[in-house]
Amino acid sequence: MSIEVLNESGVPADEETLVRLARHVLDGMRIHPLAELSLLLVDEPAMRELNLKWMGEDKPTDVLAFPMDELRPGHLSGGSDDGEADPGLLGDVVLCPAVAERQAGQAGHATQDELELLCTHGILHLLGYDHAEPEDHAEMFGLQGRLLESWRESR
Repeated sequence: MSIEVLNESGVPADEETLVRLARHVLDGMRIHPLAELSLLLVDEPAMRELNLKWMGEDKPTDVLAFPMDELRPGHLSGGSDDGEADPGLLGDVVLCPAVAERQAGQAGHATQDELELLCTHGILHLLGYDHAEPEDHAEMFGLQGRLLESWRESR
């Protein structure tokens, strides 16, 4: 699995742990082992700009997800002419550590725990999960909780 991390936030982050977490989530969702994912950590002005451009919200947010290929859980992606599965490009998860730090303080846990939650949440969005409707919310947050629990148990 190709997982790239680019930290443009100006804040140190445990990038190796985020990569291991992302791999755990993608493995748990049975995504092709050669799928590509990008994790980008940005500062508040950059996140505000992205949130305004793509979501119409003029404020920084915690996480945004920009899907590329249409991959779903258990799916090996499209497939080439020879019948082999293509790994696919999942897309980008953009995290804002400064917003995560504030939220972690409000929730009473470590910033790294919040970043792991947000990373998992963003990956689920890349895989087509949403939480706009109550039943979708329950499904997505339930899955997010199970993935984070299995992540913590595996460490």
